[in-house]
Amino acid sequence: MIISVASGKGGTGKTTVATNLAFSLGKNVQIMDCDVEEPNAHLFLDPAVTETLPVVAPVPEVDPGKCTFCKKCMEICRYGAIAVVAKKVLTFEELCHSCGGCLAVCPEDAVSEKRRELGIIEKGTIREMSFIHGRLNIGQVMVPPIIKKIRTFTNHWSVNIIDAPPGTSCPVIAAMHGADFVLLVTEPTPFGLHDLTLAVEAVKLLGIPHGIVINRAGMGNDEVKRYAQNEGIDILMEIPFSKEIARVYSRGEMIVEKMPEYKQKFLDLFDRIQTLAGPVKGVVGQ
Repeated sequence: MIISVASGKGGTGKTTVATNLAFSLGKNVQIMDCDVEEPNAHLFLDPAVTETLPVVAPVPEVDPGKCTFCKKCMEICRYGAIAVVAKKVLTFEELCHSCGGCLAVCPEDAVSEKRRELGIIEKGTIREMSFIHGRLNIGQVMVPPIIKKIRTFTNHWSVNIIDAPPGTSCPVIAAMHGADFVLLVTEPTPFGLHDLTLAVEAVKLLGIPHGIVINRAGMGNDEVKRYAQNEGIDILMEIPFSKEIARVYSRGEMIVEKMPEYKQKFLDLFDRIQTLAGPVKGVVGQ
């Protein structure tokens, strides 16, 4: 089973929910931190890293001895990664999406590929759980390839919990696509509601079952609840606005360990997710 924990807004508590849900289940769980620009699940889980893998992407390299400056490579590129100026070809690796179009259209076979390192993936363990996260290299901007690489390590015989990046752009879609369930974490504030509506629209386009967790419940208003009711979306859990929870979080500790009563609440959350997700491909018996 693949559960993607997402939200439209940063700072709502996605990592809190993802890590505590994984910790409550305890075994046969893999947590995948796909917020590769600023991964932080490891700060709470403290995994033992056992493997580090580079993430590379092919980018074009033009042979000036073969190039006739026909501009076909520039014309096919929708990202402005190649420019032909007079008798010179300029490549902008940071803009390249590695589609291979420039290689396909070059009539002189003047375009080849070289490797560009985007970041790394680290794999490890926490007790009986598996852990994977990615780190984007400083100065790089192509996040989806790292997320897609992380997703290739999905274990279809266990529960995979994805800590998605904030927002509703390409990185989030890469973290949600193909999930069995999307858990949307929000807060009861105007900003939380605004960005939740964007996230819900994205999930609906992907056609994935989804539900809501309200974090810091009680600090704002009831607009999120009214929105969920109008949209027919289940609120699966509420985490109260609590100084005690804030203290636990600020120390990088797990809520379910320091406040044991929350373990059953997260287990109940998982049961509700299973009910709403329905039959899951790849699970024994399905």
